[in-house]
Amino acid sequence: MTLLSIQDLRVAFRMGKGVRAEAVKGVSFDIPENTTVALVGESGSGKSVTAMSVLNLLPDNAEREGRVLWQGRDLLQTPLSELQKMRGKDIACVFQDPMSSLNPVFTIGQQVCEPLVKHLGLSGRQAWERAETLLGEVGIPEPKRRLQAYPHELSGGQQQRVMIAMALACEPKLLIADEPTTALDVTIQRQILELLARLKTSMRMSVLFISHDLGLVGEIADHVVVMRNGVVREQGPVKQIFEAPKDGYTKALLACRPSLEGNPARLMVIDDHIASQAAGSTGRAVAQAVAKDPDAPVVLEVRSLAKSFWLKQGVFGRREFKAVQDVNFKLRRGHTLGVVGESGSGKTTMGLALLRLHEPNRGPEAGEVIFDGRNLLKISDRERLAMRRRIQIVFQNPYASLNPRFTIGQTLIEPMTIHGIGAGTAEREQRARSLLEKVGLDGRAFGKYPHEFSGGQRQRVAIARCLTLNPEVLVLDEAVSALDVSVQAQVLNLLKDLQDEFGLSYVFISHDLAVVRFISDEVLVMKDGVVVEQASAAQILAAPQQEYTQRLLAAIPRGYRPAA
Repeated sequence: MTLLSIQDLRVAFRMGKGVRAEAVKGVSFDIPENTTVALVGESGSGKSVTAMSVLNLLPDNAEREGRVLWQGRDLLQTPLSELQKMRGKDIACVFQDPMSSLNPVFTIGQQVCEPLVKHLGLSGRQAWERAETLLGEVGIPEPKRRLQAYPHELSGGQQQRVMIAMALACEPKLLIADEPTTALDVTIQRQILELLARLKTSMRMSVLFISHDLGLVGEIADHVVVMRNGVVREQGPVKQIFEAPKDGYTKALLACRPSLEGNPARLMVIDDHIASQAAGSTGRAVAQAVAKDPDAPVVLEVRSLAKSFWLKQGVFGRREFKAVQDVNFKLRRGHTLGVVGESGSGKTTMGLALLRLHEPNRGPEAGEVIFDGRNLLKISDRERLAMRRRIQIVFQNPYASLNPRFTIGQTLIEPMTIHGIGAGTAEREQRARSLLEKVGLDGRAFGKYPHEFSGGQRQRVAIARCLTLNPEVLVLDEAVSALDVSVQAQVLNLLKDLQDEFGLSYVFISHDLAVVRFISDEVLVMKDGVVVEQASAAQILAAPQQEYTQRLLAAIPRGYRPAA
């Protein structure tokens, strides 16, 4: 039986002065009961707009045409008051960015309890007990304590798990999951996939799963819909899409993802792959990466780095939480250090500690971070500003790291102005436009604002902003996790090109071991703030020594595999 049927859906946005931008152009597909349908495509392909049209979660300037039939009822003609009763109860959503969905002034417990009280009529006590169970089901440690926490006290992955718990609270018939595992490490990602599979079976729940990760899609989906530029290019059962794709775009998507086997010098991007298919080539990169100089000069040396935070205990007391303990490594010029581990393992805290981006009063910091002969943990604020130009960071969340009131041009020009780069505005603007092209955005992006871009496009802007200062070391905190496979390949190739051209060194923090394999020379594995294994990328992936590392590798999505 068909649960949801989308028929010839068209969505356009009024841009002012009679201008309309068509985002979805005649999309049709069905979601049967107890079925997972995956929407796949690059950023800007119309996946999220299609999904958000179901419950009319689009901005006011959106115009929708066609039919969206929910158990025979057209949701495009349903009053808003009726849709509000359905939201969270019959159809629930998990959005890509948890911090734009979680209210910063309410505790996690209050927010998880809200739909339980509103839609199910539970008492406060019953809702609180159910909320604790839900947090445990989605893999949040110490769920009882986390109910009292605020969103900013959780890691990005933990925030996303809270969003999933809220969406599943009322046991909906359809779950719309828009990149729900983007911020999650591989073990929690595996846990979420297994949880969704269990709920799908026990509740006969259907899932509309939006993702750019084809490894995930191959494991979770029953049916796949491939979109590009607002049009469905191909759709069919998961077996057909993965084993015998018909459309050139689908074939290109499957070929662009980094692999755990081998290490090519470059990754293919969508357009290159389609062009190579037209020329009769296989389109796969075969040139292997060249080994780096093992004797290159050390640009950054970390010795016994430790970082703690003060946590409240009782009314007036506090206790020390050791987030990072005794981290040691050397980063050579032109090399990349990959840092992997589960959410909450201390990866991001370690990266922020390198740049002293934590407030001193939040807890003690120890050890040494030696750069250009100076300990960055001891230099003055004035010296630190000068050093910031030479060591830059790309944050995990592009929504929070870009000023919504600045155009993209202003965002790129501001750091150049502060640090005196460029002879004048014209030269800085030319450099900004050049960097936008390098990260795959055209000149029209210069005058736009962040809200006019998809998540992946915003992350490209954040990377371009860092490059404006010609840094020597770049700390990349999940910098490509929000990107679709083609743009991810483009940005990873760009990072390698910049490294070869300028001798840049990277600290690359990621939960995607296939990406880490491609870009890293050495890998550092963290668990509970401690380095548990450290070796070359090839050695870590081929012969991991620690049980924890082996577990991380075993949890990696491998894509569609036929049943034995």
